[in-house]
Amino acid sequence: MKKKLFALCSLGILCAFGLTACHSDEKPAAAETADTTQEDTLTPVTLNEVAHSIFYAPQYVAIEEGYFQEEGIDLTLVNGFGADKTMTAVLSGEADIGFMGAEASIYAYQEGANDPVVNFAQLTQRAGNFLVAREEMPGFTWQDLKGSEVLGGRKGGMPEMVFEYILKQNGIDPQTDLSIDQSIDFGSTAAAFSSGQGDFTVEFEPSATSLESEGKGYVVASLGVDSGYVPYTAFSAKQSYLEENPEVIQGFTNALQKGMDFVQTHTPEEIAAVIEPQFTDTDLETITTIITRYYEQDTWAKNLIFSEESFDLLQDILEDAGELAERTPYEKLVNTEFAQKAAQ
Repeated sequence: MKKKLFALCSLGILCAFGLTACHSDEKPAAAETADTTQEDTLTPVTLNEVAHSIFYAPQYVAIEEGYFQEEGIDLTLVNGFGADKTMTAVLSGEADIGFMGAEASIYAYQEGANDPVVNFAQLTQRAGNFLVAREEMPGFTWQDLKGSEVLGGRKGGMPEMVFEYILKQNGIDPQTDLSIDQSIDFGSTAAAFSSGQGDFTVEFEPSATSLESEGKGYVVASLGVDSGYVPYTAFSAKQSYLEENPEVIQGFTNALQKGMDFVQTHTPEEIAAVIEPQFTDTDLETITTIITRYYEQDTWAKNLIFSEESFDLLQDILEDAGELAERTPYEKLVNTEFAQKAAQ
């Protein structure tokens, strides 16, 4: 679904019967001119996001607070429903910028992309999913997963790789110590769990909280906490687009940084109130609960700079999962120029 995130300044006149001061032949024309003038000054940018999730709160703050418009950008937001689809949209030119796990850019590079997709801003620094059990488990340890069936994520995707990384860090073999079902589409695991499949499920928000509120599941662990700081999602664009549109990319990054600044200086309640229009199917109380959960685990960094240390950790996780044929040089797929300027 596309959402046109575009704010127009308009001049309005309230005309009522008997109000002789209303001049409909003059001010409406001025309003139309003002609207057209602002529209002509904004640069259209299509952003394809891997999923529409409260996990990405700073981005939605930037949208709702008008930061993209302030930077001269008319933003169209598209839900890609998966990193593979988001990457395809960027490579094909359907999207100008992609928002997804940075591993997708590594895969595309290794497959020989002539115009590599380069990461220029990192949004989240922790995993955003949670392990949900059928019953409350106050003393849960990862060892409790041995012999169980877990509804996992797509092979080669960050959710699944981070999950397996945590298992290995806790001495659990993902192949032999438990059964991980990777056959269920992204976004459908909560429904499958509700219908009786699996002993545990790995869920993003709002699915994790929804399962709890319905009494069908209980969050027993945070993958974001137990995996440590991981470069989970980043904004990227083709190298050619970065070179041809540096002012657009800088403005886009500036807007995101304003969103990051907002979440660093406001409470979860305030953040939730701002992004509520982005999640019309979720009530404000639930949004606040989810924001608080992410807020307390330090999900969002103070800036958007994608460090070399983070990129190396990402490749360590890919190697550990058997998804990396060869390590890729940091400078080939990461550009910190725009994020550094935005942070200043």
